[in-house]
Amino acid sequence: MPRPLGRLVPPGTTAAGLWHRFRIWRGERPFWAGYFTSHAAVPILYLPYAHLDPAGIPLALSTTSGAGSLVIGVLLLTLGFTLWWRPHLRVSSGIATLLLGLISLPVANFGGLFVGLACALVGGCLACSWVPPTAAPERTAEEPAPTAVAVGEGAHGD
Repeated sequence: MPRPLGRLVPPGTTAAGLWHRFRIWRGERPFWAGYFTSHAAVPILYLPYAHLDPAGIPLALSTTSGAGSLVIGVLLLTLGFTLWWRPHLRVSSGIATLLLGLISLPVANFGGLFVGLACALVGGCLACSWVPPTAAPERTAEEPAPTAVAVGEGAHGD
């Protein structure tokens, strides 16, 4: 069975094993920052080109902001995928996401009716604040293993 990105899944791999591998992959990168950043592009891209008809009242947000919305939306999608596949670029991608989100307010129909703006600001803040996980230090042969201390006893048996 093929796996995303063309790699093969070993035979006998269960859904639980795939979910575990996804959780490990997700923990090694700013996943939620990329999620919010890429989802910020959806309302920014959609609204200038949509002709909505809620309750029989035509609502068209097609303005001269169509080109600006297209550029901002495509850049936000690109930054979202960049956060997933190149986590070392998280700070520059986060700052660019914050700036594009703020620029979308006047350019792209109030930032996709504030939904795209809010998602971009959350994604940019998460990207700038994310810190890569650190590996647990390995013990050498000379270091003794830590011992458990009973409750109420001091470290020296007091």
